[in-house]
Amino acid sequence: MKAEQEISRMLRPKRCSNRVVSFARRLDTVKISLWAVLILVTASWAFIFTADGASLTAYFSARNLYYAKKFFSNMLGLGSEAPAFLLAENWLNGLKLTYETLQMSVLAIGFSAIGMLFTVIPAARTAADGSLTLKSTWYGWLAFGFIRLLYIFSRAVPELVWAMLIIFIFKPGILPGALALGLHNFGILGKLCAEVVEDLDLRPIRSLRASGAGTWQLLFYGVFPAVTPKFLTFLLYRWEVIIRTTIIVGFVGAGGLGRQFKLSMSWFHYTDITLLLICYFLLVIFADLCSGLLRRLAQ
Repeated sequence: MKAEQEISRMLRPKRCSNRVVSFARRLDTVKISLWAVLILVTASWAFIFTADGASLTAYFSARNLYYAKKFFSNMLGLGSEAPAFLLAENWLNGLKLTYETLQMSVLAIGFSAIGMLFTVIPAARTAADGSLTLKSTWYGWLAFGFIRLLYIFSRAVPELVWAMLIIFIFKPGILPGALALGLHNFGILGKLCAEVVEDLDLRPIRSLRASGAGTWQLLFYGVFPAVTPKFLTFLLYRWEVIIRTTIIVGFVGAGGLGRQFKLSMSWFHYTDITLLLICYFLLVIFADLCSGLLRRLAQ
């Protein structure tokens, strides 16, 4: 016992020294990173002003200020006899489109979540090498590679391109938009959640296995309770992103507020654009409140 205490006392200064060295290295890394960012920003702006010949003053010319003033006056309905955001009929139509956009976003995150839940475990490297399931097989590695490639392909194609491809199959509406957004976010959610599974503390899993638990019992009592809060956080975050992205897929006829936004822009109905932006603002507030409520319920 005394010998162990003596060895511990002798090792303590070395541990302190190692911590000091580690802290010094982190400090150096921070300094180097800050200097690198500063040099890159300076070089980028120098290139923009010298090689590209850009000038900030050109953006504040009298002509541009005139167009900006005219645009924002039209957006606020100045000089208009009946701005769209003051008419009840337009509000009813805007709220109906807001509801369609909400439906599209819920469908999209639902498609992504279902796809992610069915593929996330075999997509984790710890499942393929047997660290998670305590069993490594060749088909586990095959599934890991295939699903990871699927994730990459899914998120490599932008939402707008997915929507343009799907519109060729389905008629314009909220379903093609939801499928396009769901396909793109399936890859993002799958990658994020698979990394959560890979970073999982494996000691409780091994304890369950030592107690005789099977594979499904490991998943339901060891894996899912530990990863569910982070999964929920990613799902809610991507849901908010999807709500904002509906305006992009709406430009190719996917329905909701985005489609009407494109039509209003094409017809120069500025007060309609203001009304649609207000509807988007209300929708994001609603999504933010729902996200906060669901997070509190999950805790």
